[in-house]
Amino acid sequence: MAATTTPTTTPPAASRTTTSLPGRRRQLAFVYGWLAPILALFAVFSLVPIGIAVWLSLHRYNQLAPVSPFIGLRNFTYAFTDDPAFLNSLAVTGKYALVAVPLNIVLSLAVALALNHITRLRALFRTVFFLPAIASAVAASLVWVPIYDPQAGWLNAVLNLLGLSGKSWLGDPGTALWSVMVTSVWQDLGFNVIVFLAGLQAIPLDFYDVAKVDGAGVVSRFRHVTLPLLQRTFVFVFCLTTIGYLQEFTRIQVMTAGGPLRSSETVVLHIYQRAFGDFQLGYATAMSLILMLIILVIALVQMRILRSRWEY
Repeated sequence: MAATTTPTTTPPAASRTTTSLPGRRRQLAFVYGWLAPILALFAVFSLVPIGIAVWLSLHRYNQLAPVSPFIGLRNFTYAFTDDPAFLNSLAVTGKYALVAVPLNIVLSLAVALALNHITRLRALFRTVFFLPAIASAVAASLVWVPIYDPQAGWLNAVLNLLGLSGKSWLGDPGTALWSVMVTSVWQDLGFNVIVFLAGLQAIPLDFYDVAKVDGAGVVSRFRHVTLPLLQRTFVFVFCLTTIGYLQEFTRIQVMTAGGPLRSSETVVLHIYQRAFGDFQLGYATAMSLILMLIILVIALVQMRILRSRWEY
């Protein structure tokens, strides 16, 4: 009788473990190899400049001075206690963002909703709204400066035709900031319209069909379907727009240079003037770090409040 032999087999789990480890290491090596250049660029162009900025903010650094003494946190305390122009620029920037961001969001969403419901000429309208966004901030500002001209601007001409008196829109402390704000919203509207439109078209139509079957009207569908399912888009648009307006510089510099009477001087413009007008680079860097922390906190709060609770 022939002896029967039992085949020796390795348990499947053990076999997978012994054969997958080298492959796993190769995969990790591949991933880290591709990430290494990106991490190196991030370190060189982000972490190193932040480290240099922190060093500068702790010194009385003047580009023209031969020495830069260490002064600790004095630049930071000086900004809040002995520099009323910095506090004024914070207030101007806050007012600018508080008005311009909601205005931009509401108008962008309204335009996106309108474009989402039309089928003919949608591409044309989308292009028309997006065109100002591809122009540089300098070019957009130079388009609006003649419009606000108190003598030859068509804005005052239209007001005069209506029997109203015009004014020096960029030369009046009461209207300078608002005039620049209009330019900003006009130029930035197209980008947010495209983002909102993409978010609207990503919402499955089944949700609207079910809502209609349940008897929901237009307003109810917008409130209970569109708004909740656009929450991730809102987070993106809110954060990006707020960060952009808190760093407003170019349009202010071109249209008003911070005037009149510092009524439109934003934080970034104040930092620029201190760094390259007064040569106080250490102090300007400290203010930059303060602004960075403010933007970071605001962005985190926005992401926390607007975080999405919906999945589809």
